[in-house]
Amino acid sequence: MNKNEIISQVVHEFYAKAKVDFMIGYHFRVIDDFDTHIPRIITFWEIQLLGQKPKVEIPPFDLINIHRPLNIKKGELGRWVSLFQETIKKVSEDEDLNNKWNEKVEFFRDRMLKTFF
Repeated sequence: MNKNEIISQVVHEFYAKAKVDFMIGYHFRVIDDFDTHIPRIITFWEIQLLGQKPKVEIPPFDLINIHRPLNIKKGELGRWVSLFQETIKKVSEDEDLNNKWNEKVEFFRDRMLKTFF
């Protein structure tokens, strides 16, 4: 499996779990047709992890402000990180990609903690 395929699989598997999760699932279940957001999320991670440019013109990512209205709690953020890292470990055997991905997840977690709490 190449890196793009790994990213796609991690994103799909993570959100399949996240949507039904007891702690964070409600954030995703209120979004009409959440599945239409999946390609944008995959593109986000391709940019972050591989430095790839989007295949089509897309609006810039504003991760912090997009999530601000959700009023995410600290424990929910921790749960998101935990589930995401669990999914990365389950899906990918690419150690370099996994390390980079975990670094990015921690970076965004820290930014959200500083911004929201």
